[in-house]
Amino acid sequence: MNQLPDRTVVIGLLATLGVVFALVFWFVRLAPPTEPPMLWRQAPGERAPSARPGLNAPRQGAGEGSLI
Repeated sequence: MNQLPDRTVVIGLLATLGVVFALVFWFVRLAPPTEPPMLWRQAPGERAPSARPGLNAPRQGAGEGSLI
């Protein structure tokens, strides 16, 4: 069995890589995103106080004038 010339092997590898990349980009582009990306202004700022109620609770001794 004869060996293939180097030029044929290189062209075959490049063609295979091109087809693989084309298929990957084709299917990634056609697939709809599962959820919309979170935008900068959609940060969970409104939910944060209710999610962690202990952070906004008044501390003992605050507002009573004592320093100790």
